[in-house]
Amino acid sequence: MNTPRCPLCRGERADLFFEDQRRRYLRCRHCRLVFVPRCYRPGPEVEKAVYDLHQNDAGDPGYRRFLSRLARPLAKRLKPGQKGLDFGCGPGPTLSVLLEEQGHEVDLYDPFYCNDPSVFDRTYDFICATEVVEHLHAPGREFEALFRMLAPNGWLGMMTKLVIDRHAFAKWHYIRDVTHVCFYSRATFAYLARRFDARLHMIADDVILLRKAAGDTA
Repeated sequence: MNTPRCPLCRGERADLFFEDQRRRYLRCRHCRLVFVPRCYRPGPEVEKAVYDLHQNDAGDPGYRRFLSRLARPLAKRLKPGQKGLDFGCGPGPTLSVLLEEQGHEVDLYDPFYCNDPSVFDRTYDFICATEVVEHLHAPGREFEALFRMLAPNGWLGMMTKLVIDRHAFAKWHYIRDVTHVCFYSRATFAYLARRFDARLHMIADDVILLRKAAGDTA
């Protein structure tokens, strides 16, 4: 059986990283993304059913504290009154609320709850993707779109749990969610920084910022 191409870098060389009763997980030799082959990816109906179970509420103090772990360091790096996008905002947009409270303007996009394709024709000073990138079926294409939408010196802020090693992966709650199909490590984000000529800032183990180069208008 042919090894599937990496959905992030399109590399053709990937090794079996882990296997459980439900899925196989491969790790790309080039970008170090751990991913599940296409046959294990859920369809949109399954994805939507899982997402509908999320109880996200902008009025929930615990949820606000969780998202502030990205909102605070990002806001410190933004100029007043900047324009941003909450990419994959979900059924209860909250990160956008936190940043709007700081004086910024934030558009929303989610393929299930706020499907406004016009956002892809706009330019943003910052884009946020919290607990989103692990769900992407074609992350290479999605990251290309996000960096294309970012203004020079713009920020891409993400929250996602990181792969540590096989032992930790085997016991990881993150892989129990069937909608999680891509798993990133520090090496993967270093690859993304090189690919898109961005500067990588690891704020915490699950909070990542990438700053687009000043002269990059791609």
